[in-house]
Amino acid sequence: MRKLVVSELLTLDGVMEAPGGEAGHPHTGWAGELIGPEEVAWKEQEAMDAGALLLGRVTYESFAGAWPHRLGAFADRMNALPKHVVSTTLGEPDWHNSTLLAGELAGAVADLKAGAGGPILVMGSRMLVHALARLDLVDEYRIMLFPVLVGSGRRLFPDSPDKIPLRLVDLRAFASGISMQVFERDRG
Repeated sequence: MRKLVVSELLTLDGVMEAPGGEAGHPHTGWAGELIGPEEVAWKEQEAMDAGALLLGRVTYESFAGAWPHRLGAFADRMNALPKHVVSTTLGEPDWHNSTLLAGELAGAVADLKAGAGGPILVMGSRMLVHALARLDLVDEYRIMLFPVLVGSGRRLFPDSPDKIPLRLVDLRAFASGISMQVFERDRG
């Protein structure tokens, strides 16, 4: 069975919004100020190891507007990966190798996970990540934690009465001060 992996860039105060320069956030681009070659190499390897992307509409539209115009191995991989989009408002997706995920989320994701191939990677897609966590479908969280506080913005983990046990399985510190923390869902 394939793993569903949520991979996010996160500030120390839990904000995932606007790491790459998206409009509307007072500190947009906070990741670009710190990220270096080591972190980029880690993200590139993550994409090379992935078997598919699972994206919400907003992240899909952002990626579809950017990746087809970029060059290099990372861009080639992002463009080639099968992309499954969760949306009730998106028309027919036009980014290469993209399909709308049909049916109710839990069943559709279970079908994806039962298929062949490498991990299913979720990037960005805050509302989708919240839904996947509520349905207990996330197998692994990969958090690239940036040593910056931005004070406000949309957060990776919403307020919830639920307790979700995790197990730290990898921890790496980069020269930039960014750390990579990998947690598996502890189903005990």
